[in-house]
Amino acid sequence: MSGVRHFLTLHDLSADELQALIRRAIELKRMRREGVPHEPLRGRVLGMIFEKASTRTRVSFEAGMSQLGGSAIFLSPGDTQLGRGEPIEDTARVLSRMVDVVMIRTFGHETLERFASVATVPLINGLSDRFHPCQLLADIQTYVEHRGDIRGRTVAWIGDGNNMCNSYINAAMQFDFQLRIGCPDGYRPDDALVAKAGGRVEVMADPMAAAKGADLVVTDVWASMGQEEEHQRRVAAFRDYCVTPEMMAQAAPDALFMHCLPAHRGEEVAAEVIDGPQSVVWDEAENRLHAQKALLEFLLLGSN
Repeated sequence: MSGVRHFLTLHDLSADELQALIRRAIELKRMRREGVPHEPLRGRVLGMIFEKASTRTRVSFEAGMSQLGGSAIFLSPGDTQLGRGEPIEDTARVLSRMVDVVMIRTFGHETLERFASVATVPLINGLSDRFHPCQLLADIQTYVEHRGDIRGRTVAWIGDGNNMCNSYINAAMQFDFQLRIGCPDGYRPDDALVAKAGGRVEVMADPMAAAKGADLVVTDVWASMGQEEEHQRRVAAFRDYCVTPEMMAQAAPDALFMHCLPAHRGEEVAAEVIDGPQSVVWDEAENRLHAQKALLEFLLLGSN
């Protein structure tokens, strides 16, 4: 198992490795657009286990493996019974002998940690209840493409202190930017993560204050998958946290807006913002493909 690298959080790679990954993602995107053939993963197989449904995660990983010359196997919740019909560790041992890399999109982060503890092939976190690191690779790539280096910039996270927010905290540490989190009481991100980030992260209740002067404004749905029964309570709690044109006006004049999608216009973001000129959500969504191709290359072939 020595030498196997996993990607469960952004801290599984060094800051330098992450910077190199972003540069490689941008290069792979250019190659794709210019029609340059690049199939270094010919004969390699990605096993994809989905406990939670997805559009972008499945398509980006499956298309990415195909474009790199490999293939992907999709396993739905009914196909695996991960951790129910068989211990997670046993599933990890078996899949490690059949595929070259595994991606899991799951509810509990512990599932990933248990799988990784015995897996002899790389494991990628496609989303868990605690972190969504692949989305952050795409977000940082998108910012770099539009505005250059994110180091020293200010990012405003508006809304729920969820898995995306936790990953932005990790990103603030790894990519060296300031993060202001505007969220209501009771919906703060992981306190231990905030403490670990030190002066790079500030949590506040006032979303307008969080957005003031920010170079990037980011939000997410107020109720994630599995929280639908809380929806009305969350709508009430987050009523003042919709990213509106007025909130974007508080940010820097050239501020960008991002959202990992799917979005609910009129709830966490106004239609005028997500469909407006500051929004880069479609580039952000596309970059899941390119960033994950760079990640797959890195985990299977070593540094780029």
